[in-house]
Amino acid sequence: MTQRFPALAAGFAEGSIRVGAIALDRENAIEMAGELLVASGRSTPEYTQQMLAALVEHGPYMVIAPGIALVHGRPSEAVLETGLALVTLAEAVVFGNQANDPVRLVIGLCAFDHSSHIDLMQELALFLTDDANVNLLLNARYTEDIEGLF
Repeated sequence: MTQRFPALAAGFAEGSIRVGAIALDRENAIEMAGELLVASGRSTPEYTQQMLAALVEHGPYMVIAPGIALVHGRPSEAVLETGLALVTLAEAVVFGNQANDPVRLVIGLCAFDHSSHIDLMQELALFLTDDANVNLLLNARYTEDIEGLF
């Protein structure tokens, strides 16, 4: 891959990627992404609860493509800094989205306002439209393998 993704590189802080996780269900998968956002200093635990509330309130709209969920809440005071977390699942989890289930890639997003994440989202969309990139994420064995992609 020759293309670089500087906004994505900045979006993932140290401790924001987990490879080969086992999720009990969709809520547990969202909690894992939330825990990484907290561990990387991007949000508070309250934000994880807000992501779970978004799932209850709006359903599994966050499954944006086959096998990929972009979990997030609304901008809030629980967000310390705009950022991303990434969890690859060892076994796929059903989120309830008939078109795109089951999910193996969970990306957590937090933004402290309505505009600071636009460049980040543009690069993420560009990155995820390339099946080779998605396969690299899903087949990574170590977090360093993923960090090197950006």
